Amino acid sequence: MRCRLFLTGVLALLLGACTPVSKENPRFLWIDAAANFRSYGNDADSIGRDCRRIAEMGFTDIVVDVRPTSGDVLFDSRVAPVLKQMPGWVGTGWGFRERTADFDYLRAFIDAGHAAGLKVHAGVNVMVGGWKAPGVELGMVYDHPERQEWCSVDYRTDGRLVNQALDTATVGGRFLDPANPEVQAFALDMLAELAAYEGLDGIVMDRCRYDDYAMDAGYTEAGRRAFSAYLGREPERWPVFTEPGHIFLDKDPDELENLWLTFRCQVIHDFVAQAADRVHALNPDIRFGIYVGAWFSEYYRSGVNWTSPSYDLAKEEPTYAWATPEYQAAGFADLVDFMLLGTYCPAANVHGNGEKTMEGFARLGRQRLCGDVPFYAGPDIGNEKGFEKGGQAALLPEIEATIRQEADGFFLFDLCHIRMFDYWDVRF
Repeated sequence: MRCRLFLTGVLALLLGACTPVSKENPRFLWIDAAANFRSYGNDADSIGRDCRRIAEMGFTDIVVDVRPTSGDVLFDSRVAPVLKQMPGWVGTGWGFRERTADFDYLRAFIDAGHAAGLKVHAGVNVMVGGWKAPGVELGMVYDHPERQEWCSVDYRTDGRLVNQALDTATVGGRFLDPANPEVQAFALDMLAELAAYEGLDGIVMDRCRYDDYAMDAGYTEAGRRAFSAYLGREPERWPVFTEPGHIFLDKDPDELENLWLTFRCQVIHDFVAQAADRVHALNPDIRFGIYVGAWFSEYYRSGVNWTSPSYDLAKEEPTYAWATPEYQAAGFADLVDFMLLGTYCPAANVHGNGEKTMEGFARLGRQRLCGDVPFYAGPDIGNEKGFEKGGQAALLPEIEATIRQEADGFFLFDLCHIRMFDYWDVRF
């Protein structure tokens, strides 16, 4: 795989640009587990019906989320706990919906998807393991309290170090610490199970990163040991940043801060490398991909460098003048078979350059990936401004055609919005 990607990258350089590398023009549709649970969690017949409708729209591939942020799974597993309750907003408050059916959710999508002519990929939220709201605690870090040590520890704005499992104020998923060897081993074993899943066409990792947009996430004991090993000494400060609760870099990082940023990217890079090797060793034919947000100006805060390791970030984008050669070497674009790039923008921002437009996001993605990997880009058609009330059926083919000019294919989030706004008659 890497030899093929290297030759593709050389060809792109000879042609003078990072050109799209795929001519197949796949169209991916994401199927979020929580958002679609009412439709499919207990109803296999609905899965078959809607897979046919998805194919009729012109999609070629689906990504079936089988590990939501609670960390429980919707496939037969000996490694991860099988989902029995789906958390979310229920009626007038936070709660959960029961899974009463016993059919294999992933198997149902594989069978129905293939019957409809779709390729089926399993979407996996990797670095999460629990979900919490007032009165609700779900997932493996709550079912197994000893695993709360696996959770991320964040440096909050009030100066406290807070383990996410013990956070009583924040609603949502609980992130795990990517630097923890036990977390890595668990995740690798889970991905290996999926690699052996009969008929599965691919795996897509999501949330393969540190906590949401927080440069100050990862202050666990395991993280400290790993960072010390990376430095070859104990860090002179812990936490590393002198001011708590960092959201963005508002100044050039000092040497230790830069090493911390680079270390976290290296942790993710090395995990992606291990995961790709493990999956392909078990199943050379399965495609192994990853989802990332195209908004690199924010995404770097989560310890992710999804660019090509050959891309000179500091030179090409002066905003990142602080990015050292070591930071850039932690780019992981060459490690995966494909990448889904979320070009999430308001409905009015289809065309344009730079970040904040769908076209610009895709164009920057092509520049930053340097032909290392096929990438499929596209919008969130439910949560961004202008999409939240529907009525955008006529815009969707225009978005797809625009993105195809820059990317190797199209990606859309999420099926629940197609159903909610009755976009079934759209054709790509």
